[in-house]
Amino acid sequence: MPDLFTLTVTPTTHDLGGFQVRRTLPSKPRTMVGPFIFVDQFGPAHLDPGQGMDVRPHPHINLSTVTYLFEGAIDHRDSIGTFATIEPGAINLMTAGRGIVHSERSPAPERQKGAAMSGMQTWLALPDGKEEIDPAFEHVAAGDLPTVDGDGVNARVIMGSLWGRTAPTTCHAETIYADIQLRPGASVPIDAGADERAIVVALGDATLDGEPLERHTLYVLKPGVPMRLQSDGGARVMLLGGEAFSTPRHVWWNFVSSSRDRINQAKHDWKDGRFAKVPGDSEEFIPLPEVPLTVSYP
Repeated sequence: MPDLFTLTVTPTTHDLGGFQVRRTLPSKPRTMVGPFIFVDQFGPAHLDPGQGMDVRPHPHINLSTVTYLFEGAIDHRDSIGTFATIEPGAINLMTAGRGIVHSERSPAPERQKGAAMSGMQTWLALPDGKEEIDPAFEHVAAGDLPTVDGDGVNARVIMGSLWGRTAPTTCHAETIYADIQLRPGASVPIDAGADERAIVVALGDATLDGEPLERHTLYVLKPGVPMRLQSDGGARVMLLGGEAFSTPRHVWWNFVSSSRDRINQAKHDWKDGRFAKVPGDSEEFIPLPEVPLTVSYP
């Protein structure tokens, strides 16, 4: 393994019928990078006319979800009464805290033409002392997120501070998250300030200090070392990370917590119907699975 990386994580791919989801966190070799405990890339794909995304209402605890699109649109509804449509370049930050339920569906105009599906879904573990905060939702429009432009680079700071720019998005723990678009031949420095950092080439091809990067693979970067990201043919790369957590986090299905007992309680609460309903989308729900696709590894 090159000295640039402490670990590489090859994604697990799930075919959801019409589009694929590639998951790199959590994984057996690594559960978290900074507060990031779940990293999915979905698409790119274009569904047939009349088809779209339909993620039925489901619960979360002790985490924040971060939705970021490259293409398409998603309607978000949740149990605190939020309705918001996210489009490319914006961010939806939903903080579950002590518990929230939400659904994600393609808007009618997207569904009519055949929904485009391309983007990132990530989860952030809430830090010690904040796991049971009140649930909340925050939408930050694309125009309100700072960008760094020049020499073939367009980098949007989604969370935290990078390249001297700071996003207005709420951070419950120290977090960095950026969408880096490189035109052919362009390069950009990767700041060394965060405790933990990782990069994922979402689209195209790129190198880091001359080392080729496999598309969709998560590369955990060596701490404290400045590096340079470059692309000969053009690329879209996600940079993520932040503060290292001293207390381990557990994952089971849609639940994240420092306490396995708390996760078990959430299982019972969902199965027994004790979570709140989603206004405007209360007829359906995702049942508690016997064997979830998302788990942490002891």
